[in-house]
Amino acid sequence: MNSKLEIKEVKKAGPADHLANERTFLAWIRTSIALIGFGFVIVKFALFVHQISLAMGGSQVPPGKGHSATIGVIMIGFGAVIALLSYMRYRDIEKQLNNSEYSPSPLLSLLVTVSIIIASMLLVIYLIPSI
Repeated sequence: MNSKLEIKEVKKAGPADHLANERTFLAWIRTSIALIGFGFVIVKFALFVHQISLAMGGSQVPPGKGHSATIGVIMIGFGAVIALLSYMRYRDIEKQLNNSEYSPSPLLSLLVTVSIIIASMLLVIYLIPSI
């Protein structure tokens, strides 16, 4: 039996790797800003609905529209959490690149995907009565 020792050459991370890490971080930051902006719009929509209701002589928010502010604040909080997690992931990958030990972790992607699917389903359920 012929046994050979394979020597794996460890490639040092170059500028392209660090720049790719930074681009990924900035993409996550753009996503968190979009979520924060979307939450802000939802909160302002709740205020608009309340003001229109009062202007039209109503004394309370129309049925089915009272949860907009809560949904908006949750979206803003979710955007902030994504920003924090993306920074933590960026720093972790930076350390891995500097030590030539990169290992991918799909946790942040999975968390965002599942959260957006759940939020979308809740918004659909929330909006169905207005159709």
